[in-house]
Amino acid sequence: MPRSILSGVFILNELAKENLMQNGHKMISDFSLTKSWIQVSVITAILAVVCYTLLMVVEMPQVITVILASAFGPLLSIASLGLYYFMKVHRKTVALQIAVVANIIAGSIVTLMFLVQMAIRLSVQDSLSNATDSAKEMINTLWRIVDHVQLGMDVAWDVYICIGTFFFGLAMLRHPQFGKIFGWSGMAIGVLLLGFNLSTFPEPPANAGLIDPGPLVGLWYFAIAIQMFRSTKLIGNELQ
Repeated sequence: MPRSILSGVFILNELAKENLMQNGHKMISDFSLTKSWIQVSVITAILAVVCYTLLMVVEMPQVITVILASAFGPLLSIASLGLYYFMKVHRKTVALQIAVVANIIAGSIVTLMFLVQMAIRLSVQDSLSNATDSAKEMINTLWRIVDHVQLGMDVAWDVYICIGTFFFGLAMLRHPQFGKIFGWSGMAIGVLLLGFNLSTFPEPPANAGLIDPGPLVGLWYFAIAIQMFRSTKLIGNELQ
C-alpha cells in the first residue's frame, strides 16, 4: 500500500480517536451538569415550598418576611429549571419547554408582586399612623385604588404559574418517573386555579367566597420534589 494512503489512514484514525475522546468528555460534562441541576432542583423546590408556607401562615418580623418574599421567586425559577433538566433526560418536548419558561417568568412576577405588596402596605401603615381623620379617609380611598394594582400582579403571577403547572403536567403523562397521576393532577390544578382567578378578577377567589386552590399548587410541587429525590438514582443510571 502506498505510503501516502497509509499516512491518510493514520490521520483519519487519529482524528476518529480525538473525536471519540471529545464526545466522551462532552457526555461526562453533560451528565455532571444534569446531575447537579437535579440535586439543586430538589433542594430549591423544598425551600420554595417552605418559604411560601411561612409567608402565608406565620407572622414574622419584617426583615425575615422581606428575605423570604425575595427568596421565593428565584427558588421557584431555579427549581423549575432543574425539573426541566430532570425530565428532558427521558424526552424533550414543546410542552416541557413551555412549562419551564412560564415558571421562570412566574418566579419573576411573584417576586415583584410580594415586594410591591409589602412596600404599599408599609407605606399605608406609616401614613395612617400620623394622619388626621380626614386624611385617613383619603388614604384609605387611595389604598383601595392602589390595592387593585397589586391584585392585578397577583393574577398575572397566577396566569404564568398555572400555564407552567399545566404544561409540566402534560409533559409528565408519558414520563416514567411521574406518569398519569402527576400529569393529570398537575393539569387539573392548573386549569382550576386559573379558572377561579379569572372568574373573580381582580379579587382573589378566597375574597369572593370561593375556595382558593393555590395551596394545591404548592403541595403538587412538593410532591414533585419528593418524587425527583426518590428517582435520582434511576435517572443517574439512565444518564450513564
